[in-house]
Amino acid sequence: MRNINRLYQKALRKYPVSTQAVQAGILMGLGDQIAQNFIDDSKNIDFVRTMQFAGIGFFITGPATRTWYGILDKYIGSKGSSVAIKKVACDQLFFAPSFIAVLLVAIGICQEKDIAKLKVKIANEYRDILINNYKLWPMVQLLNFSIVPLNYQALVVQSVALLWNSYISYRTSLDKHNEFK
Repeated sequence: MRNINRLYQKALRKYPVSTQAVQAGILMGLGDQIAQNFIDDSKNIDFVRTMQFAGIGFFITGPATRTWYGILDKYIGSKGSSVAIKKVACDQLFFAPSFIAVLLVAIGICQEKDIAKLKVKIANEYRDILINNYKLWPMVQLLNFSIVPLNYQALVVQSVALLWNSYISYRTSLDKHNEFK
């Protein structure tokens, strides 16, 4: 276990964005599996959907969050309670609303929705997901930005996001389930 930790620390220092992209891919895929196995109560597991969520984590979520946290750290700072509050404000006012839209579009594309169906998907899901975002993430981010070093902030978020991703997976698959009823 100690060797795995050393290898992880080395990868995180040398390749922070790539390492956190892999983390996000694994955790988003796992979040989808939790949704399918325990929330959707699916009889047949959709492994393509799981791989799509993992791909979104690897190519979008991991790189975007790590890059965003680096930008916040560079322009706002890294220490102090006022810095943490400013970071949370920026994160929740700028990043979260736009990132949720990007996430919904990416999921919609994976679900093979055309432009008209993407617009409906966003209209149906965006508001509820954003409101639920504001119920969870400001407190998580306040703790994250206050006490967690930059290289571990994406890991903290991705760990909490395991449950969040389960919710997103479930919420964004509702229309798919309703198509068959």
